[in-house]
Amino acid sequence: MNKKVSIARLSIFSNSLLIFLKLIVGLVSGSVSIMSEAIHSFMDLLASIIAFFSVRISETPADERHPYGHGKFENISGVFEAILILGAALWIILEAVKKLIDPHVIDSFHIGIGFLVMAISAIVNTIVSKKLYKTAHETDSIALEADALHLKADVYTSIGVAGGLLLMLIIGMFTKNPMIAYIDPVIAILVALLILKESVEIFIKAYAPLLDVALPHAEVETIRNIIGRYCGEEVKYHGLRTRKAGNFRYIDFHLNLNEDMTVKKAHEICDTIENDIKSVYKDAEINIHVENF
Repeated sequence: MNKKVSIARLSIFSNSLLIFLKLIVGLVSGSVSIMSEAIHSFMDLLASIIAFFSVRISETPADERHPYGHGKFENISGVFEAILILGAALWIILEAVKKLIDPHVIDSFHIGIGFLVMAISAIVNTIVSKKLYKTAHETDSIALEADALHLKADVYTSIGVAGGLLLMLIIGMFTKNPMIAYIDPVIAILVALLILKESVEIFIKAYAPLLDVALPHAEVETIRNIIGRYCGEEVKYHGLRTRKAGNFRYIDFHLNLNEDMTVKKAHEICDTIENDIKSVYKDAEINIHVENF
């Protein structure tokens, strides 16, 4: 099975399990912070499903209708994921504000169960997110990287909610101060703010390739250095253009060769440059337009 598809499937399974646990505890306890985590995990599940299908589509070879391949499906999925996360964060903030207006004290038993579920969530998501990041970097997949970022944020929010629940439990042992009830919605709002930050980061990274933004400066310089190795009195270049779609990099430029150079020699230079670039960026699609000077 394709490595990207396999790890995306693992993410779907783990998120489904965590949603079930968080949702049950959140509904029974009435904790808005636990419910915010359930919603967060539900968004992660949607992101995982989107990532699963997008990586399958993006790996489809180019066809007559999509001659440049299907790589941008990953970017579209990343944008959609960011919008979903944004909506979830706004919903959490709305519910938390309601709890601030009408606070609800959670009993010690449900706080303890909630703490245990948050701890399990943090451990599971730490393991899965590391696997996702590893595969995302190996395959240069924006969809898997976005999914990994979701789970990484979920780890931090789970730890934050667990810490808040533990604080409520400890304070509740020594006092019956009604102010304890405000801890839960405040934690939920903090979780939502972190999710908002996450959604903006994903949106910016996924949306840029849809506008055919050039590759990062460091990558462009690497490409320039590779081409520059073969430039001199008989070889020059200009008009370098780059862009990215999914994990595919598209590179094209004009190569100026001495008019006395044979076709065979010109072809050898082009092949060598292409091979050198692909040794660094294996999924690069390179188009070289040869000209005389």
